[in-house]
Amino acid sequence: MIGSLSTQTLQQIWWFICSIVGSLFIFLTFVQGGQTLLWQTARTKMEKDLFINSLGRKWEITFTTLVLFGGAMFAAFPKFYATSFGGAYWLWMFILFTFIIQAVSYEYRTKPDNFLGSKTYEFFLLINGSLGILLIGVVVGTFFTGAAFQLNRFNLVTWTVPTRGLEAISNPFNLALGLFLVFNARVLGAMYLLNNIDFQEVESLERKLRRAVIRNFIISLPFLLYVLISLITMDGFGVNAAGAMAVVPHKYLNNLIANPLIPLMLLAGLALVIAAVLSAARSPKKCAIWLGGTGTILVGLAIFCTAGYNHTSFYPSVVDLKSSLTIYNASSSHYTLTVMTYVALLIPVVLAYVGHVWHAMDLRKLSVRDIKNQYSDLY
Repeated sequence: MIGSLSTQTLQQIWWFICSIVGSLFIFLTFVQGGQTLLWQTARTKMEKDLFINSLGRKWEITFTTLVLFGGAMFAAFPKFYATSFGGAYWLWMFILFTFIIQAVSYEYRTKPDNFLGSKTYEFFLLINGSLGILLIGVVVGTFFTGAAFQLNRFNLVTWTVPTRGLEAISNPFNLALGLFLVFNARVLGAMYLLNNIDFQEVESLERKLRRAVIRNFIISLPFLLYVLISLITMDGFGVNAAGAMAVVPHKYLNNLIANPLIPLMLLAGLALVIAAVLSAARSPKKCAIWLGGTGTILVGLAIFCTAGYNHTSFYPSVVDLKSSLTIYNASSSHYTLTVMTYVALLIPVVLAYVGHVWHAMDLRKLSVRDIKNQYSDLY
């Protein structure tokens, strides 16, 4: 049955699959958000150890999901992978660097004879949680604002500015989206820690985390509003009536109108995030992370679907419109997409396994006693 699907249908299916993986990654950035709270919410050594040991159970999942997103885009839309990763490589190298120092920090922060000191590695975690997520938001922003590349008839990439992707940071829309993701990650990080830590001996930490949820949510709102208002007012890039790539007035607003499911996902996601914030602020039940996580995934799906569907260029070229990429001219062959779709049938099994492992790791909340037992020589 899958083999009988048209190439266009498979392209749409794989954009949705990639969108799901990207949205899951945005949710999983609660790890990075929690890392940034080390410098404001966690004051004592015990509080910092609780944070890092709690987040340390999940940091590999975030990085693995980012790699999975890159792999899915490489397999389904190789022209995008070659253009973005091969052209905007300074932007991607900085992102990769922040994740490398994250891995090093979790490994060496408490090692004996650590000559850099624990504070150095905690600063590395701050860089990963702030700069790393900011730059990822900038990359997603280029799905709407475009990038300075050209493709010749052999699909070789020429980047027309020497900054190789870093110029995207100067775009207000990209920057606003990146800052929103940073503060949203902090909100999710505080929610996760509320759910994962036993506060019996550190009750003040619970109150600080609840305040952190409210404070960071309020800070994120102006950036979110700027992004949403920009999306419904800005011109977009897509295929015009003549079948050529062109700047289309109010393209993204038209996309939302053309597919009512997308704005419904966006509104439902925002509603769930607001409900999660209220739950974290008031309710004694610490399940806000699941409401907020589901809401974040829905918002992410709405953003990715708006960028890719309805004959829209998901990676426009601002210097050569005909080089702009859509899910139709950037995808793999029908055969490759078909084989990948058969393989993708295993995704529910993988997700079920991840869910089982997650449940097993979080079956018991992390407590002060656990930290003292683990670092008996320090307490």
